[in-house]
Amino acid sequence: MTRVLIATTPAPGHVVGVLEVARELTRRGHEVRWYTGRAFQERVEQTGARFEPMREELDFGGRSREEAYPHHAGLTGIAGFKAGVRDIFYRTAPGQMEDLLAVLERFPADCVLADDMCYGACFAAERTGIPLAWLANSVYILGSRDTGPLGRGLLPATSALGRLRNALLRFAGDHVVMRDLRREADRTRARVNLPRLRTGAMENIARPPALYLMGTVPSFEFPRGDLHPGTHFVGGLLGLPPERFDEPSWWGELTGGRPVVLVTQGTTANDVDGLLAPAVRALADRDVLVVVTTGSALDVDRLHPLPDNVRLERYVPYHHLLPHVDVMVTNGGYNGVNAALAQGVPLVVAPGSEEKPDVAARVGWCGAGVVLPRRALTEAGLRDAVSTVLNDERYRRRAQELAEEHRSRDAPRRAAELIESLAEHRGQIPTGGVTR
Repeated sequence: MTRVLIATTPAPGHVVGVLEVARELTRRGHEVRWYTGRAFQERVEQTGARFEPMREELDFGGRSREEAYPHHAGLTGIAGFKAGVRDIFYRTAPGQMEDLLAVLERFPADCVLADDMCYGACFAAERTGIPLAWLANSVYILGSRDTGPLGRGLLPATSALGRLRNALLRFAGDHVVMRDLRREADRTRARVNLPRLRTGAMENIARPPALYLMGTVPSFEFPRGDLHPGTHFVGGLLGLPPERFDEPSWWGELTGGRPVVLVTQGTTANDVDGLLAPAVRALADRDVLVVVTTGSALDVDRLHPLPDNVRLERYVPYHHLLPHVDVMVTNGGYNGVNAALAQGVPLVVAPGSEEKPDVAARVGWCGAGVVLPRRALTEAGLRDAVSTVLNDERYRRRAQELAEEHRSRDAPRRAAELIESLAEHRGQIPTGGVTR
């Protein structure tokens, strides 16, 4: 029996992918404890893992970003991104580390599994020498000579000139744009008596893990000649279906003959006017059924009066809804995009902030959808993009090819096997190299 300590940032996107892995580990007879926010305790315990609570001052689970960090209200672009990384991920890491070291005293784990931005878990593993695995909650985040820095939505470039572009952009990002964030990372590591890491911005906060699990398929990630050797593409990890689902009154309309368009901006974005409102207006006179999911408590009055072809819900489980959807319109949330592709649903992506432009770039690069840049996010642009994806079979064929690739992989089983190997071999993965 292996003892696995899971640690995740208390936010849905950082928790959902780990649920299937935790359940598979407990099913295989391993002892699993999971450290995260109290809002996720029931879901943790449904996997068979034992819940380990995060101290109250670190636990923002169940609240919006503005509720947890009021001083972030109104921040956008690079300022909003840096404030989020600093306050949500860096400054909470020392307290997380203290919590996790206390758990490890009474639960001597054989390995730690964390989402790739739970830096307290990275610190605890570095301090103790316990093998560390990351489960990605978004695109591959480690630097590469073949890709530009995150946040710009750039395509890969592997030629000599392309690699020069990538290097110059990384240098500018590290030493100009992200200079204050690099310094924050150095100060954070110094607070917990860990040495400075002389690596790129967003990498100088923690050492890479022994095992980096990507919850997607290789065809959705840019190829690189210098991929981290512990990287394995295990397939989609899309969370557990709810134990109970009460169909809304309009559910029968999903099979009524009209194309179904799902419009969503995930669980955290809270600007109704950013995507939801223009999409509703754009599709109001189309012969489609529009399902809008808000994900959080938004000011949905701004969407009223709803057109006759629009159905509005706060949440509908993707496990039940996506098999009926013909196209998803999204701001580029990683989990939602992978859930759609795992069901063969093509996309229209109007990317929001953080790493969402990078998610959108992968959608366009792999041919599974249309990407709308910010300047094209108009009613006319949205209407044309949805029509293009609905009427051009190339997008659906490509999405279905990715779905078949997802189906060919048993993601929870493969992830559990790799974690078992990590624990058994104390950080050395016997498969020896990248699983693409």
